[in-house]
Parts: sequence; structure tokens; C-alpha cells
Amino acid sequence: MSGDSNESLSAHPSISPSPFSTRGMNWTQLKCLLVFGVFAAIGFGPVSPGCLIGLYSVVVRPPWMLRAVRNLYHRQGQPLYPAPTPEPQSTGQTRIKAFLSFLTLFLIDIAPYPVTPSIAIPLILIRPRWLLEWVEQLYAK
Repeated sequence: MSGDSNESLSAHPSISPSPFSTRGMNWTQLKCLLVFGVFAAIGFGPVSPGCLIGLYSVVVRPPWMLRAVRNLYHRQGQPLYPAPTPEPQSTGQTRIKAFLSFLTLFLIDIAPYPVTPSIAIPLILIRPRWLLEWVEQLYAK
């Protein structure tokens, strides 16, 4: 470090004030992983809370879900990808496909294996661009 006292610790890659602030996961990722980890550990049986949250989000489109997904796709306060431009005319089709996907996943999740967390956890870790575009399309006006 140089003698300049105005330098912040986060400006140095070797010194990190928090493992989640400058590298790796953001806080939204950590929270989502904890929730789906609990869902996997508890194994609610035939009722999949992850699918129920997904179905609710498709039907109601609560603003908190869009904020959560957008926060999931940030690292160090910067978006991972440029903001997608959704097509409002195909929002209805996207909602129908999403609803049917979550319904199918809900039916498959009756198996004694935690299917939904097994799909959600890699998506939370990898953060594929298509998922962000899909959610933005789902919330288009």
C-alpha cells in the first residue's frame, strides 16, 4: 500500500472487507442459496415452496421479485450484463410458458428428491443471461 490515506481497502484486490463485496457472490445470491438450501434440507414432501413462489410470481408479478432478480445479476454494484430490452407484445406468451413450466416442475417435485432446489441452486450460482432476459420479458408492460 502506498502512503495515501484516502485509498480504500476495496481498491486493492488482495484486501477485501467482505468475501461477498468484491469477489464471488453478492448478498442476494447468498440469501437465495440459503433459502433454497433450507428448502432442499427440509424437503416439504409433495409441496414445493420454490414452485409455489414461482407460480405466484408469474401470476401476480410482485415488484420485489423483479428487484431480487435484478440484484442477483449485480457484482460490485455493477450489472453483469447490459439491460435487456423486452418485447411487450410477447409478455403473455412468456407468462403462459413460465406458468406451465413451474406447474410441471411442481408435479415433478413430488418425487422424494428435491428437484426444484437442484435446479435453482446452479441457476443462482451461474446466473445465466437468458434467465435475466426471461424475467425482464415476464415483467414487461
